[in-house]
Amino acid sequence: MTKIHEVAITKAIIGRYFRKLSDHLDMDVAIVGGGPSGLVAGYFLSSAGKKCTLYERKLSIGGGMWGGGMLFNEIVVQKDALRLLDEFGIRYEAYDDIHFTADAIEAVSTLTSRAVQAGLTVLNGICVEDVVIREGTITGLVINWSPVEMAGLHVDPLAIHSKRVIDATGHAVEVVRIVEKKGSGRLLTLSGKVEGEKSLWAERAEDLTLENTREVYPGLYVAGMAANATFGGPRMGPIFGGMLLSGEKAARMLIEESGG
Repeated sequence: MTKIHEVAITKAIIGRYFRKLSDHLDMDVAIVGGGPSGLVAGYFLSSAGKKCTLYERKLSIGGGMWGGGMLFNEIVVQKDALRLLDEFGIRYEAYDDIHFTADAIEAVSTLTSRAVQAGLTVLNGICVEDVVIREGTITGLVINWSPVEMAGLHVDPLAIHSKRVIDATGHAVEVVRIVEKKGSGRLLTLSGKVEGEKSLWAERAEDLTLENTREVYPGLYVAGMAANATFGGPRMGPIFGGMLLSGEKAARMLIEESGG
């Protein structure tokens, strides 16, 4: 039997992780939040050859998709977004002519796998506690371990550079709120501040999720529920077509902006 050595295991993990980390201190796009919109954005950006890292504060990727609706682990996707389920190879079943269901576990695991295989680097257990702004534009993020934040320890963070940032943190809209507090200028919303999400209205929210996916501050884009929370749209509940389409739109915008 092959001899296994504990120190070799430790060295392998440390060496490979820090190579991954150090190789992604300067990138094209940093995505904050590993829900469906962030994963889809990462997939399309990485497929286009962009150097991307996705930061997720939790251990698990997938945001609220894991639990479906009220822990019934099925999700609903409207007909307009089925082409994205086909793109990823996620199976679905018609409920009626408009609504289609998919297994939440298959959806999350497949989105994650395909995004990573496309070249997306995912760093979980990491939170964003500040941003780097130069001449009125976001140029990077300030990151720390999530357990450090949870424990309330005074541990200085580290900084990374990114040409563009996508806030896909969902209801919390974490990066935009940091910029609102510390940025040198107004957000590109009606009030210049985070408008806040409105009460649930699935049909309107699905349309607005896509409409609100855009730049909210120089260098900072919002996707998924973070887009509606930023621009004042309603929440949508356990229907995920708009989330998938929002991630695709954010990626396409950044790809076109950079010239392909």
